[in-house]
Amino acid sequence: MMLYVWFVIAGAFAGVSAGLFGVGGGMIIVPALVWIFTAYDFSPEVVTHLAIGTSLATIVVTSISSLTAHNKRGGVRWEVWKKMALGLVVGSLVGAGVADMIDGKVLQAIIGIGALLVAIKMLFFSNKEQLGKPLPSAGVQFGAGTGIGMASSIFGIGGGSLTVPFLNWAGLPMKQSVGTSAACGLPIALAGAAGFAWFGQDVVNLPEGTIGFVHITGFLCISVASFAMAKVGAKLAHVLPALMLKRAFGVLLVFAGGQLLLSGIGVI
Repeated sequence: MMLYVWFVIAGAFAGVSAGLFGVGGGMIIVPALVWIFTAYDFSPEVVTHLAIGTSLATIVVTSISSLTAHNKRGGVRWEVWKKMALGLVVGSLVGAGVADMIDGKVLQAIIGIGALLVAIKMLFFSNKEQLGKPLPSAGVQFGAGTGIGMASSIFGIGGGSLTVPFLNWAGLPMKQSVGTSAACGLPIALAGAAGFAWFGQDVVNLPEGTIGFVHITGFLCISVASFAMAKVGAKLAHVLPALMLKRAFGVLLVFAGGQLLLSGIGVI
């Protein structure tokens, strides 16, 4: 029963963070699930892959909620989404296959490095709008989608930390970049979760209640809790200073990423 409680706590924390900091909860959920699964003595060989697959499954739910809200405000550029979507799906499936071939500890270290890079970006850099630029070619948008999908699937995230800077560079205003990025999270999460479920179906040391590398109870508990608590985070975001929020999230990622990196290389 306590396992379910930890899932709900992780989901609530991820939901508040998503609403508060304007990013998907994957960078919170993956480290949290690694810690939870490790504490409950899940096989070390499957812990990281199970955390990523379950995280991607939860992002399906949160991305639908997010893109619906942004679309109501005209924040999704669907013509850009259409050109990136196929690349996002292809990249996510390839990323799931690549992750399946990587040792769990090495994968933890890779995710830790990714979290630290996002932390550095949050702490020291800002996305600059480049308005008035013509959109890049359909091929460039497809290629960007493929790369973003692959990286996002390996890290178990919705890709916002990669998609928003690309869309800013492509000439979209910040609000449209964030809204379109939220829509891009759906094909990433769907294809990534399906890939992890498929590649994990023949793994013998998975715990009960999983479909491949997706923990069903974890997915359900985290999805419900994060969906509910995202609204709380969004309300707080309108009260607290934006720069303080950004730096707080950066510091949080430094701790999460550092722990995963040190664990992955065997220091802790």
